[in-house]
Amino acid sequence: MTRTMIVTGASSGIGAAVAHEMLAAGWTVGLAARRADLLQAMAAPYGNRAIPLPLDVTDADAVQVAFHDFAEATGRLDALFNNAGVFTPTAPLDEIAVEDWRRAVEVNLTGMFLCARMAFRIMRRQDPQGGRILNNGSISAHAPRAGAAPYTATKHAITGLTKQIALDGRPYDIACGQIDIGNAETDLLRDAAAQAMARGDAPPEVMDVADVARAVRLMADLPPSANILFQTIMATKMPYVGRG
Repeated sequence: MTRTMIVTGASSGIGAAVAHEMLAAGWTVGLAARRADLLQAMAAPYGNRAIPLPLDVTDADAVQVAFHDFAEATGRLDALFNNAGVFTPTAPLDEIAVEDWRRAVEVNLTGMFLCARMAFRIMRRQDPQGGRILNNGSISAHAPRAGAAPYTATKHAITGLTKQIALDGRPYDIACGQIDIGNAETDLLRDAAAQAMARGDAPPEVMDVADVARAVRLMADLPPSANILFQTIMATKMPYVGRG
């Protein structure tokens, strides 16, 4: 039976790289993001193995409908790559706009909760029971970037959410893991790098986003009896150990 995964934030960056990796490996993938036109274009080469799921992860009703429709169409949900997120403008704490804080919390935390919640619901009730939820954390879940309080706080919260899902999923054969990614070369990183260089910082060391996709596939391919609870993948020379 073909395995199935939903990828949020699938239209660009890490999400797109993971979606292509899983599709190339033979999975059926639900492509979840806001831009329906981008999802349709991305899905076209894969036929019915790529299913566009236009949605805003902060919209609980939209998440529920899209996840339910995917599971109905494919027969089950084996995995979720819970990836959609935003990086708000950096600033000293007292200059961070309240709107940026709320946007980061709504997308990076509430959105990931809503998607995990719906995946958990499906996995708990399907036959055979179970599945795997993979949360996109960040190096910032452990060591912050300067001026990035909204992003850092939400990614620390995802670490707690990952542990809670892993605990609560045990009776239902639902595994949960987190991948903490440091400096994959994407548009999101380029925007963050531009802000850093505007402050006079050196350009960041980066890695190919395809390496991240392979790491996510490794986590997804594990048998139900094994789980990578936390995995860190990063550009080899980025200042993670000792930064701060």
